[in-house]
Amino acid sequence: MPRTRRGDAGPRVLEAASRLFYRDGIGTVGVDAVAAEAGVAKAALYTHFGSKDRLVVAYLRERDRRWQEEIDRITAAHASPRERILAVFDAYETWQARDGFRGCAFVNAASELARPDHPAREVVRHHKTALRGYLQAQVDRLAGPGDPTLGATLLILLDGAATTAVLDRGPGPIRHARAVADTLLPPDTGDESS
Repeated sequence: MPRTRRGDAGPRVLEAASRLFYRDGIGTVGVDAVAAEAGVAKAALYTHFGSKDRLVVAYLRERDRRWQEEIDRITAAHASPRERILAVFDAYETWQARDGFRGCAFVNAASELARPDHPAREVVRHHKTALRGYLQAQVDRLAGPGDPTLGATLLILLDGAATTAVLDRGPGPIRHARAVADTLLPPDTGDESS
């Protein structure tokens, strides 16, 4: 195995863990497999992350960071809150069309990590709370503070559709969820401010 330069191991381990954890599942992938995929010694993995649990936390934090950037990029192209909400559904449809789609990494992690106190579960909660908050903020911009649970309902539609899309192996569930979301949204008041 070629020697890894100092500073290179951490990002390589995280990239390898991201691929393997998402593709094969957190529970089935051991640190030996991650180190081998990254081309580093297992000691380098432990030097950078300390434990598999901490590596899982880092993996989910990085996915959350990338997802937030993606949502910002996608929704910036839309002025109205309604368009922004529906763009999130469109992003889910695009995401499910990619090779290797296995549903939401955060839902998958929560189902795999049985311990309620697992440190990665806090990252999952943060991710889902932030997405629900974004959806609710757009709903509130649409028609003023109204139904304080519509953001949660939209998130349930997204998560349910993503899970069902794994089983159906196609975009139908996400398209259906988008259509349902469109009927639930209050009328657009023409507020074009951010």
